[in-house]
Amino acid sequence: MTSPTSRRTVLTAALAVAASAGTVGSAASAAAPTSPTGSSAAAPEALVDNRFWHTYTDWRRGTGDGTRVLPGPRPGVAIAVPAGRTDYTDPHTGTTASWDYATWTSAAHRSTVPATEVIASWNARTPAGTWIQVELSGVYADGTATPWFVMGRWAAGDGDIRRTSVDDQGDPHSSVWTDTWSVDDPASGVRLVSHRLRLTLYRTPGSRLTPTVWRVGAMASDVPDRFTVPASTPALARELPVPRYSQNIHIGQYPEYDNGGEAWCSPTSSQMIIEHWGRRPTAEDLAWVKPGLPDPQVCHAARNTYDYQYAGCGNWPFNAAYAATYRDLNAVVTRLGSLTDVERLIRVGIPVITSQSFLKEELTGAGYGTAGHLMTVIGFTPEGDVIANDPASPDNDAVRRVYRRREWENIWLRTKRYDAAGKVRSGTGGVCYVYWPTRTTPGQWRVLRALGLL
Repeated sequence: MTSPTSRRTVLTAALAVAASAGTVGSAASAAAPTSPTGSSAAAPEALVDNRFWHTYTDWRRGTGDGTRVLPGPRPGVAIAVPAGRTDYTDPHTGTTASWDYATWTSAAHRSTVPATEVIASWNARTPAGTWIQVELSGVYADGTATPWFVMGRWAAGDGDIRRTSVDDQGDPHSSVWTDTWSVDDPASGVRLVSHRLRLTLYRTPGSRLTPTVWRVGAMASDVPDRFTVPASTPALARELPVPRYSQNIHIGQYPEYDNGGEAWCSPTSSQMIIEHWGRRPTAEDLAWVKPGLPDPQVCHAARNTYDYQYAGCGNWPFNAAYAATYRDLNAVVTRLGSLTDVERLIRVGIPVITSQSFLKEELTGAGYGTAGHLMTVIGFTPEGDVIANDPASPDNDAVRRVYRRREWENIWLRTKRYDAAGKVRSGTGGVCYVYWPTRTTPGQWRVLRALGLL
């Protein structure tokens, strides 16, 4: 249910009290923010800008050093001739090893949303003996540039390196908190107006192995501070047939992967959606799981989303990257603006994994409170209430829940909340994971395109 609380608490600890509680789709406030240079900056017209590089043209327009662009139905980048060799000391094992590497850097993307937060995500294949690093660099409104920030060092397995976020990264205006680049003080008016991503692909020296990256991108956002959000109008009654898995039946399992139970909400939710799309780990994949444990695929998901620096399974991009290791699945981290957007996805058969925090009394029927929890929206009742597969349930049969629409929408979309002691804490502002197959229906393509995910 909850991951280490310090991480999500600090993500938006510097939220600006002065920002308005405007409607989704508008970040208008009483006064325009001021840039670091003292000039006035207009409030953005939208809250979220998604930019994902995934087409053959996208890859060709980037700058490669030792990489090649792969054509076909799922274009990507891979190592051609390494640009060089480097040593990497794994901070979680102490092991130093040499790796051949090549790089690909995107063109700069000017965001439609001058941003206070950016979250990268990626889809890749990393055979044993390979791994990747994803970095972000941007330009502020005053023209100054950030350094390159590491947004993740990642491999599908854990035999070569330990996948990890990188702490203690920042500049005078911003910091990286696990998986999220964030302006330290949004009230200052500092905003990121453009960004680039850089991939570094690593392989065992002298080998012909290569990782392949099919998709990399980032969600830039400037969500206004608000304790409450506007209510949406119900427009859909539909429920998708999504498998139900409880995280709580795994309490005490695998302390090395954060001990199961409440810490496994994210991989449990991810596994539900992966199996909704007809994918699942093989018997060989699951051979490491102790015999007799229920739903061993959930244990597998926890191991393969575990962030060794964060010491938990709640790293958002690592969950998306895990989902995309399955055949022809795409996965991104984004923000949606309302339950209307979720309805659009449910209408075309795409469930959504959402992140929220709440007190027990704020979500009727949950029976618990949480500083951070992932659950899966699988549909809506005729009255518009949310049908969720909530992994914080005593067993699989109890996972399906119906939550009141107004309560649920508010705890998901708000950026500020009160904890049990009455202190102001942060909310995720609509963060979610969206997973879908490479082959889409025309209706799915239109909705994904309209939401900026294609």
